Amino acid sequence: MSTYIPLYKGIPLITEVGLRIREQVSALIPMMRRNALEGERLGALPQETLEALHNVGVFNITTPIEFGGHALGIRDVVDIVAQMARGDGAAGWLGFVAGGIRNLLGFPEQALQELVESGRQAVGPWAVGASIFATKVGEGRRVEGGFMVKGTWHFGSGCKHARWAAVGIEFADEGGLPRRGMVLLTRDQYEILDDWHVMGMRGTCSNSLRTTAEVFVPAHRFVDMAELPARMDAMKGRFQGLAYKVDARGLMLVTNLTNMAVTYGMALGALDCFLEQARKLKPFNLPYPTVADAASTQMVAAKAAAMIDMTRCVLYEMAEAVDRAAIDGVSVSQDEESAMMMNSVYGRQLCDDAVSMLQLNLGSSTVHEGNAIQRFVRDIRVANTHGAVRVDPTAELHGRHLLGRPPFAMFAGGLPDVSAKPPGAPARP
Repeated sequence: MSTYIPLYKGIPLITEVGLRIREQVSALIPMMRRNALEGERLGALPQETLEALHNVGVFNITTPIEFGGHALGIRDVVDIVAQMARGDGAAGWLGFVAGGIRNLLGFPEQALQELVESGRQAVGPWAVGASIFATKVGEGRRVEGGFMVKGTWHFGSGCKHARWAAVGIEFADEGGLPRRGMVLLTRDQYEILDDWHVMGMRGTCSNSLRTTAEVFVPAHRFVDMAELPARMDAMKGRFQGLAYKVDARGLMLVTNLTNMAVTYGMALGALDCFLEQARKLKPFNLPYPTVADAASTQMVAAKAAAMIDMTRCVLYEMAEAVDRAAIDGVSVSQDEESAMMMNSVYGRQLCDDAVSMLQLNLGSSTVHEGNAIQRFVRDIRVANTHGAVRVDPTAELHGRHLLGRPPFAMFAGGLPDVSAKPPGAPARP
């Protein structure tokens, strides 16, 4: 593993804390891979994996220092999350989920203190998000002191480990027009549906959440989505650490790059397993002592490694660019954001293609559920179906930008702007 430490204006973008956590996570890779199949069967991280990652501090790498976290910059974060995913894609995904705490710090102070109080006792992510930017969300009804909320929310990654859930609602404003909001629910206010039966990322517990009846949410656990960008901008400089020197656009890029690190890490893990297995397997119909001696295997190994290395270069370059902007106290431009989104999505596709090549080269020995390569193949494919990181929609968004066509309404980081009226609603006066 590289010991290169990038510096900017004398400030290390890889810190001693970040390096220590990365090395500790790397030491856990054999254990994470060994437990990954059990995680698929559980539909959650096995307790041994969860506790080991908790003990090295991975779920608090972006938590404010004031709340007992490390507030690391994104260059540190992508290194750590990639190593988690190198062992088990589901573990890496929960590292990505844990970083979502940054997006909840814009809630009113009372809600923030409630999150912190319970989060200090948590083993795993403090909170999960479900159906916040989705086309269909829950319902909210204003009452004295807050909202009555009900609904079903999908893709609550990490829900079996977290104590809170941030979910999207639609509510009527004072004029009766539909608006979008986000509310915090405590664990006792929703049930976890047994519906996460999928081809990959099974250990992420990305189940749907549902209220069986209306539940009361006090006003301090509500944020109007129209106010979210300003609330996120207001976090810049509010807390110590490089993680909190970015604005809303920077925060969403950090989220995207952390997600990219999961796919990159899984590709590294698949390459690890491929190199190990190719040296031991005998070819089915070629006269070589091992699969590794075949020229076809050597070419696949070289091409796949190059594709993964190119993804690493792009990931690190973008992460360092965001950290440099944070140090300078400037915003990443819209041009940079658009290019970063496209490049990050294309890097994910390169990883998907590389891992598919590796599996097909080794053949049927990889299809057993105990072989980590088939799990990396499935997990990467499922990760790449996330609505915010698919190649063709992102290419259209960036292509419009390049060609000077009017942009679509976007929040940031590949997410749609849901603060305005939903489709079909009457125009605002």
